[in-house]
Amino acid sequence: MSWGSLNHNDAHHAGIIAQVEPNSLAARLGVRPGDRLLAVNGHPVRDVIDVQFYAAEEEVELTIRRDGETLRLQAERDYAEPLGLTFTHPTFDVDIRRCNNLCEFCFVLQTPPRMRRTLYIKDDDYRYSFLYGHFVTLTNLTDEDWERIAEQHLSPLYVSVHATDPALRRRVLRNPQAPDVMEQLRWLGEHGIETHTQLVITPGLNDGPHLDRSIADLVTLWPAVRSVSVVPVGITRYHKYGWRPHTPEEARRVFRQVTAWQARLLPRLGVRFAYLTDEWYLVLGEPIPPREAYDDLALQENGLGMVRDFLDDWEALKEVWARSDDGKGPTQATPSSGKVQQVTLATGTLFAPFLRAVVADFAQRTGIPVSVVPVVNERLGETITVAGLLMGRDIIRQLRERPLGDLVALPRVTFDHPDRIALDDVGPAEIAQALDRPIVLVSTLSELWDHLTSAQPITP
Repeated sequence: MSWGSLNHNDAHHAGIIAQVEPNSLAARLGVRPGDRLLAVNGHPVRDVIDVQFYAAEEEVELTIRRDGETLRLQAERDYAEPLGLTFTHPTFDVDIRRCNNLCEFCFVLQTPPRMRRTLYIKDDDYRYSFLYGHFVTLTNLTDEDWERIAEQHLSPLYVSVHATDPALRRRVLRNPQAPDVMEQLRWLGEHGIETHTQLVITPGLNDGPHLDRSIADLVTLWPAVRSVSVVPVGITRYHKYGWRPHTPEEARRVFRQVTAWQARLLPRLGVRFAYLTDEWYLVLGEPIPPREAYDDLALQENGLGMVRDFLDDWEALKEVWARSDDGKGPTQATPSSGKVQQVTLATGTLFAPFLRAVVADFAQRTGIPVSVVPVVNERLGETITVAGLLMGRDIIRQLRERPLGDLVALPRVTFDHPDRIALDDVGPAEIAQALDRPIVLVSTLSELWDHLTSAQPITP
């Protein structure tokens, strides 16, 4: 087996410890924040995966570097006792493995100039795939990486396939050295590694019969290949290669193809295997599938089932109101602040029409008017319609001249960053100040209701 194409520095670096959990093994050993973890049970550690793997023993020895001294701390681990270490970065040897492909639809290649540096990093790190569900192409792995995946049983992995035909996949990735992904997935399955795959569909490139072939090929590897997420391509105003988003007719054809595959595979496998991400349903105005249509998969990070989660939360909130002890519905309930008379709820243009219909029911039941405002993504272009890619400055510009009521609710996913900032580095506090309104971040209507009744907003 030789699918690797890169040479990596094998030098191991220390993991810098950020936090030590109380009542953990590390706390009992006297580990401190700021210590540098060099090895676990004599094994140099490259990342948190190594730490978890080598520390899964009854006796644990940590080799620590502190103030220029090397310390070896050893103890027996009590049953179910957590190791208790949090690191400043999950990988110690390199920052993150870079992608060696040049996909013409790659979002990094469509990023506007003068944005934060991390947005221009083309990550393709199998470790982040295992740890966080990031999708990777498997084109930059060394033989050592493959051996480690098998030895440490890094399962499941999340793989961007795009096309199973080797020649077409090399065209899609713009990488003439890209290995045969079917061979790679087969090898992973033979070594007990499950995978979730995705096909980002670009009209005129890998749709039509190519989509059919990809699903047909991948299903031959089920159940090692657990799923195929079918994702529409995202094209920003900075795209340079002539591709475009789907027309409604093209989106309808993809929808029919995938649902036809589901109908064929469900009786045979007991699962649908191929799944359409939420965007297809919203663009086409199709009903959101019920919970059971997702076959117990947790692929929300890839845009699959998030709208279903939103609807299920709304149904649960209505049930809570119906079971209230005093028998009063939410129309009689008064928010604890007593000040909120009207709410503005901003979101991306894709979700806004759907959200507006649900919010009308929420407003009728609570007696609090809620206005839904679709925010156009002026920075990336109007073809980028999802809330997770909204810009803070677009929100400010488009809401500033509107009647906003007493409270503005923004999508939590817009600020899905450790520093709680949007893609243009604008945070909720800056938006609250610019709009002169308190701001809350929400993912669901139950979160909005919690803010109306108890939680404190971000104030200007």
